[in-house]
Amino acid sequence: MMLHIPTLLIVAVFVFCLMGLLTVHAWSRGREPTLGYLGIMLLLASLGTGLIVVRGVGMDFVALIIGNVVLLLSAAMNWTAMRAFVQRKPSVPGIFAGCGIWLLMCLVPQFYGSLSARVTLYSVLAASYGVLSAMELWRQRDTLEVAYLPALVLTLLHTLFYGVRAFLDPGMPIKSAQAPGGEGVPFFSFMLFESMLYAIGIAYVTLAMVKERAELRFKAAAFSDALTGIGNRRAFMLKGEKLLADSARRQQSAALLLCDLDHFKRLNDSFGHPMGDQVLIAFSQVTQAALRNGDVFARIGGEEFACLLADADETGAFEVAERIRQAFARLDLLAPGFLSVSIGIVITDEAGHDLSHLLSQADQALYLAKAQGRNRVQGLATA
Repeated sequence: MMLHIPTLLIVAVFVFCLMGLLTVHAWSRGREPTLGYLGIMLLLASLGTGLIVVRGVGMDFVALIIGNVVLLLSAAMNWTAMRAFVQRKPSVPGIFAGCGIWLLMCLVPQFYGSLSARVTLYSVLAASYGVLSAMELWRQRDTLEVAYLPALVLTLLHTLFYGVRAFLDPGMPIKSAQAPGGEGVPFFSFMLFESMLYAIGIAYVTLAMVKERAELRFKAAAFSDALTGIGNRRAFMLKGEKLLADSARRQQSAALLLCDLDHFKRLNDSFGHPMGDQVLIAFSQVTQAALRNGDVFARIGGEEFACLLADADETGAFEVAERIRQAFARLDLLAPGFLSVSIGIVITDEAGHDLSHLLSQADQALYLAKAQGRNRVQGLATA
């Protein structure tokens, strides 16, 4: 079945324009750069396709030169959108390289007069931008944390089409394509159809990726402490209960360290809250350096932190707590004696695997540490 090319051209203009406007609207809601570049890509595709439509009515030069420049800039914006999504800056030379090559080649009479040469070069340049777009997603696949495969597959198929076109499509005069009855070669009509499907598909999957990443960020923010970047109380309770359930199933002991910075109010009053914030950040960094990847660490109160150590006995827990206490005391943020921490320890062998009960027991041990002079590690069994 031969698709009616003049109709496809007009439909393509409106499809690209509509998708571009909707994408720009989505960008305006959250100012996500990826959607901004993608919206520009679609609007440029609409403009470039519109310039193809006006060929054959005395504007062939404008359509041939400017139209293809606009379409190549559209392909470059697709690549730029993927760069923005993977947190890379736009490449200005790369954006204009394709249209620059096109303009230079159009200065060569032999190239300008050869339809097949123009089709081949344009297809190669469009496919090159497709390869670059796919590479952006593939190189960052381990850090994206979103479903990137639909976008990658769509881009590769789009790239494959232009790669095939570069070798198989000899080109056709636009007058033949726009002749009454839609006379023309199937490759040109299929190119328009494929471009519309790609525009709709890539807009949808990119919006889905942006939405998924935003949801992951909101979720991470809900479970992290804004100042120190470590987990908050909610995260500690969630991850801690899972760690304890795994420990109980494997019949392994775990240890809870409850840490409270000594004289923190005095520190804030003497040096100001900005310095207090620096101390909280420094303590979180010191503690993280002393823990293993499988341990759970969070800020559960103003100057109170909790560590849950997997597969740890009393001896191991005291060793970790001492490393934390000594490393914190050695920091040179303030005068000697201002930085110290009291740590209460409880072991699941003594208190069971219920996290709320462990916190209650560890709080008692911490109270004993404070009562006995602070700057010490204290367990209930050693009281």
